Amino acid sequence: MIPGWQDRATVDRMLDEYETWAVVGLSGNTSRTAYRIAALLQERGKTIVPVHPNAPTVLGEQGYATLADVPFPIDVVDVFRRSSAAGQFADEAVAVGAKGVWFQLGVIDQEAFERTWAAGVPMVMDTCPAIEWRKR
Repeated sequence: MIPGWQDRATVDRMLDEYETWAVVGLSGNTSRTAYRIAALLQERGKTIVPVHPNAPTVLGEQGYATLADVPFPIDVVDVFRRSSAAGQFADEAVAVGAKGVWFQLGVIDQEAFERTWAAGVPMVMDTCPAIEWRKR
């Protein structure tokens, strides 16, 4: 049985054990939520990997145009995209061997959630690491 979108054990495992977070949609725009959350992930000791079509260097980390371009293992794929575009990144996360997928607050794709879990990759949806850390 697939757990709920914000299963506490899954959230805690990703926050506590997974170190390398690919942040899909991360650019150098400091006013964007993705930038602020990526900075928070770094403050919490995580390595961030910007994934953006322009592949900018953000917060001192080299960016990549796609998840497939990242030349090292990814623990979590953190998706900052509209719900209508997010599912493909869950599928790409599975394809590159990510350990988990995280859809940010307001990003919901039930079919992608089911596909990802069915592939054996845990997924969290419609919440934010900042919110989840505050709950602890």
